[in-house]
Amino acid sequence: MFFLAAGKSVLIPFPMKRRWRKIRYRLEWLGLVLLTTLVPLLPRRLIVLLANALGTVGYACDQRGQKVALANIEAAFGDQYTPTQRVDIARASYKNFARTMCDLFWARALTPKNFRHYLHVENIEVLHRLQARGESAVLICMHHGNFEWASLAAGFEGVPATIVTETFKNAQLSEFFKRCREVSGHRIIPQESSMIRLLKHVRKGGVAGVLVDLNLNPDKAATIIDTFGMKMCVTYLHAVLAERGPARLVPLVSLSQPDGTCRVVCHEPLEIPPGANHQQVAQLCWNYFEPAVRKNPHQWLWAYKHWRFKPRDTARKYPFYSNQTNEFESLLASVREAGGPDAAR
Repeated sequence: MFFLAAGKSVLIPFPMKRRWRKIRYRLEWLGLVLLTTLVPLLPRRLIVLLANALGTVGYACDQRGQKVALANIEAAFGDQYTPTQRVDIARASYKNFARTMCDLFWARALTPKNFRHYLHVENIEVLHRLQARGESAVLICMHHGNFEWASLAAGFEGVPATIVTETFKNAQLSEFFKRCREVSGHRIIPQESSMIRLLKHVRKGGVAGVLVDLNLNPDKAATIIDTFGMKMCVTYLHAVLAERGPARLVPLVSLSQPDGTCRVVCHEPLEIPPGANHQQVAQLCWNYFEPAVRKNPHQWLWAYKHWRFKPRDTARKYPFYSNQTNEFESLLASVREAGGPDAAR
């Protein structure tokens, strides 16, 4: 590791580098402990104001994420929005993500007795009926609205699930977020070996949760779907669970409300055509969610690199960060051969 001092490169010994990493990790953990201690003490109105302020500052300071968000919005919507409107959507998306994180820290104030004051859950009977019939379910949602509270809502309504999440390099942060996400009775597991663990769980009649817009490398357990007319490389974990569980795929759509509450709608299980392959199931799920993003674009996570890969034979404009790789082309060829959609050329 090097840094510049008076025009010279200075080598930092590896032990010192590890020491600084430990200090940084400890400071990150301490900061989150303070947040989860103090944030639940704040009234909801102040949480909304705080999240808006953090989102505004985050958008202004995060030049790289800002560039990604604006490129994503332009690629997805074309000329539907003016440059000024794109900026408004991107800034609002930052505010929504800040709200989602603040609400996750505030979640320690939620209890089985008070959660309905803040979480307005509609049509939860869908899950209760599946439970009564002994059918397994996979809750599918995306990085839209308040996806953290959408997950918590199911747990508080008596439908605890096993949910897959990404892990942090800082193990203390992973454990911290795990505790926040388990306040309503869920069980959080890391991505490593998650497919086997979830399969065992749903085969016993359990409920699982999966984010269906999670971008993956083509050499992972991934497939390719059409999103906004572009190819996106996503997980097919939910399709495997639906097939091998078997399990019903139940969409959850959430929206953060201006008054500090969250609206969560539990939809009827998706009807999967007989013989549908994993790619077709993943596409079916996205087709269900894309209208929600189009209707409320400011509540999707636009600063995320959703389209990291693009086909070599496409004339479609992709975001600047999209790459053409042999691995992606190989996966795309197999998807096309299996009868996947081929609209985004």
